Amino acid sequence: MTHDQEPYARGIVPERPFAAVRPLVGELVAVLAVSFPDRNLELQPFGTRAFPDGAIAELCVTDQPDARPGQRVARAAYLGFVRFPIGGIVAVGARCFVAGEEIGEVVGFDGVHAPNHWNIVVRSARFADGAARGLRLGATVTLSGPTTASELDSP
Repeated sequence: MTHDQEPYARGIVPERPFAAVRPLVGELVAVLAVSFPDRNLELQPFGTRAFPDGAIAELCVTDQPDARPGQRVARAAYLGFVRFPIGGIVAVGARCFVAGEEIGEVVGFDGVHAPNHWNIVVRSARFADGAARGLRLGATVTLSGPTTASELDSP
């Protein structure tokens, strides 16, 4: 599929296409201690990624307020790598939690390392890498969007 055929890039998919998404739960298998003020991640134009059973993704944060699909993200702090034993979908707008603490909201996906792994980019008020946050191996990572259609109507 060429870029001009991709439905997100063409703008025909609504910003929030899902009525419900099961939370995707994984565990940190590596904690990172690196951040870049000028990383320039290129967020892909699509708003979702599927992660199959056993997939590993890199989790990073940005404090860039305008970060969204199709934009470049200059600032990136890397939390670590997460393994998802049971696959699922991550959508832009999903909330990201590590060890029960809310990190922020998914703003996009960077595929610079694909097909090895995807970067899941989360907007966070705290620009700090995994080591600076005190993250630990084995910590539970949850990426959750609305789980029922009725939650879409909740304030």
